[in-house]
This record gives sequence, structure tokens and C-alpha cells, in this order.
Amino acid sequence: MTPQLFWLALTAMMTGLFFVPYILDRIRVRGLMGAMANPGPEAEPQPDWAERARLAHYNAVENLVVFAPLVLVAHLTGIDNGMTLLGCQLYFWARLAHYLIYTAGIPVLRTLSFAVAVAGQVLIAIELIKAF
Repeated sequence: MTPQLFWLALTAMMTGLFFVPYILDRIRVRGLMGAMANPGPEAEPQPDWAERARLAHYNAVENLVVFAPLVLVAHLTGIDNGMTLLGCQLYFWARLAHYLIYTAGIPVLRTLSFAVAVAGQVLIAIELIKAF
């Protein structure tokens, strides 16, 4: 396994676990059966941090759809170099920071961490474009 695929797998696992805090809070707020029920207007709302965690998770999933193909295409075409590795590492750490910062409700840092993650994607994309 290349380091780039390692970081992709780690990123996918991390993204897959981002739902845990807000689901646990949903169980705390609504009870187990309430958390498993269909959502409706009568459902007790969760605290703001849990709603932000849910939105941060959705954002991470949306961006994984861009990141994963870039890494896979780079791997399949043999473009596994220092820049693609840096892009993967930047993306991972920035997405982790984005989730934590978004959940904490810190607006400016949230945007900056998002931008760093995008920069990681751009590094990989540039390496792909250079190969064509």
C-alpha cells in the first residue's frame, strides 16, 4: 500500500466515524427509540454543537467525494510522489481540524481549515494535470 492510499483509507475511516458524537447525543436527548424513530417536528432538538457536528460530517462526506477519486486516479496512473503525499496529509489533518472547529463553533478557523483541505486536493490535482 502506498502512503497516499494509507492516508485515503485513514481519511475515509475518520469521515465514517464523524457521525458518532451527534448520534450519541441524539440518543441522550431523545432516548434510544426516539433516536431510531423517523424525524419529525415533535422531536426534541439537539444542542447547537451536535447540529454543527452533523453539518461538519455532511461536509466531510461531500468533500471525500472529490478527494478520493483524485488519490485513486493518481495511484492508478503511478503519480505517487511527495506532492501527492503532502496533499493527502494536508487534507486529512485539515479535515480533522475542520470537524473539531466546526463542532466547537469557531467560524473563521472553520473556513481556514476548509481552505487548507482544498489546498491539499489542489496539490494532488496539479500533479495529475502535470502528467497529462
